[in-house]
Amino acid sequence: MPIPYWRLSSFYFFYFATLGSLVPYWGLFLKDAGHNAEEIGQLSALLISTKIVAPNLWGWIADRIGKSLVIIRWASFMAAFLFTGFLFFQGYLWLALITVGYSFFWNAALPQFEAATLFHLGSESHRYSRIRLWGSMGFIVTVLGVGRLLDDYPIAWLPMVITAFLAGNWLVALMVPEAPARHHDAVPVGIWKVIRQPTVMAFFVVGLLLQAAHSPYYAFYSIYLKDHHYSVTLMGGLWALGVVSEIVLFIYMKPLLARFSLRAVLLVSIFLAVCRWLMIAWGADNIAVLLSAQVLHAATFGSTHVAAIHLLHDYFGQQHQGKGQALYGSLCMGLGGMLGSLLSGQYWEALGDSIIYSICAVACGLAWLLAFLWVGREKTRQAESFG
Repeated sequence: MPIPYWRLSSFYFFYFATLGSLVPYWGLFLKDAGHNAEEIGQLSALLISTKIVAPNLWGWIADRIGKSLVIIRWASFMAAFLFTGFLFFQGYLWLALITVGYSFFWNAALPQFEAATLFHLGSESHRYSRIRLWGSMGFIVTVLGVGRLLDDYPIAWLPMVITAFLAGNWLVALMVPEAPARHHDAVPVGIWKVIRQPTVMAFFVVGLLLQAAHSPYYAFYSIYLKDHHYSVTLMGGLWALGVVSEIVLFIYMKPLLARFSLRAVLLVSIFLAVCRWLMIAWGADNIAVLLSAQVLHAATFGSTHVAAIHLLHDYFGQQHQGKGQALYGSLCMGLGGMLGSLLSGQYWEALGDSIIYSICAVACGLAWLLAFLWVGREKTRQAESFG
């Protein structure tokens, strides 16, 4: 069965186009609606918190029925439908309820689509990064376009833009074919036996720390830049630069992983994450430092993500792939992101932006130590089949 390259790529494009509209500018929208830093942190945490439950629930269902695209289509539709509530309500309680509702479905889609993509690719898993880079392209298009739009029009337009991209995401999901039938491992292995391995537990803790460190970036980076008198257009440019560097990395990921192990890539990427947060913490008034920090997004998100996806694929195999991706979404993206958003919102004004981003660097330093001690030691072989 031929790989539906453009349909898979289009889903990533619209999914991350939604993120490109939401992540850089949602904090500004909430601030414009009259919410303070603590409330923004809480709403950002709610947006992420559903990842703790939703991916696991939908992942369990997907592995039971073997039809992940059915779940992806319904989740994408419900996310778009519920997000329209932001067009009519801006009170804190209503925003909280709508956030929980739409994100419960939206956060269910990506982990299942990651698993479906790997099943479609089969033995051609080296093509993953070339498909995933279209998500980065979608992010760039919208982060630049929306930034330019918001320089000329009120930020109240933002929910309409995001609703349109969510609708596009659903329409593309309708066109993606179901992955081929799954062939479970010859000797079934219990999911808890996989999870209890020290290397797997350490992997999840590392992912949690990395995502917690990224949360103040996602929730407050645009506010941080605005407080230092950067224009919305320049904000969009800085966000886009980070994703452009990510795309370049995705293009060269296959030869990189053919030369270095997943473990080596992960350790170097985490070290660069420490450097990035320190640069943002103490270089706010130096545009050259901020530009350099954004280039490091290729490591702090791009290469860590690719390494994590392939490590998950190895750890959980065919039998538990949906549940493995769901656990990664729940524990790392969900719990880690929620804790990072809550704590940064709670202490943003009390400690100041430089201290918050410095704490992010410390969290990444701890993640590096855990990864060095436990993660990927059994994967020291070269990863010729990945990319």
